[in-house]
Amino acid sequence: MPRKIVVHAGFHKTGTSTVQAVLRANRKALMPALAIRLKGQMQELVSATRGYSTYVTSDALEKVSRRFDTLLNDLPGMPRRTLVLSAEELSGHMPGRGPLADYSATPVLMYEFWQRAQARFPETPVVFCFATRATDAWERSAWAEHVKSSGMRLDFAEYSARYSSAADLAAVVSEVRRRVPAPVHSYALEDCAELPLGPAGPVLDLCDIPDEIRSALIPQPPQNTRLGEDTLAALLEINRTHTDTDARNAAKAQLLGKGPDI
Repeated sequence: MPRKIVVHAGFHKTGTSTVQAVLRANRKALMPALAIRLKGQMQELVSATRGYSTYVTSDALEKVSRRFDTLLNDLPGMPRRTLVLSAEELSGHMPGRGPLADYSATPVLMYEFWQRAQARFPETPVVFCFATRATDAWERSAWAEHVKSSGMRLDFAEYSARYSSAADLAAVVSEVRRRVPAPVHSYALEDCAELPLGPAGPVLDLCDIPDEIRSALIPQPPQNTRLGEDTLAALLEINRTHTDTDARNAAKAQLLGKGPDI
């Protein structure tokens, strides 16, 4: 069983991609102390968490439980290593997808993870970790991500008015603390700019990494940063003028200089 489980569950647009880049780039160096599971190794689980946040049904939550159990049951023996799970979609879909207006599913999901982890490894401590971000910066980054990656047709003012409740990330963390009987840590993205490993630092602080390993880790540049305003305006226009998904994605790919999949 793991000596400890750290669940880094978000939020979207709070430096999570950078955290995961640091973990990925340093996986070999961290291996003696840390077992890492990122989104690519948890596809079925994050598909279920997105589904639960969208439909909020008992069946959808049961699917989350089953897939989390499978993840835990498939772990190798690791009595001296911490298990870290890092994927923002462990908290569900990013608000702004149709009627999904906030992170109200997150506390339910975190309780489910805690409950299943305790059932599987009753002697293993479980801790949760979230990053927060200033309201306006988060809203702008979330809107920009939707414009780039979905068919979002709202301009920023319309998006902000419709989904304003989603930006109070600290309130979601408080609700997780209220509902989950486990340590729940949070840090502000704005406080990470000068840290040697950026936003990965507070996550690794929870993982009990020996100093000789920690000091050798290689930082990574910020990942998935917001596009410029002119590019976002062009992407928004594509969303508003292309009703066919394939045509829209092709136009975006051409604009961004990428292949057909963006």
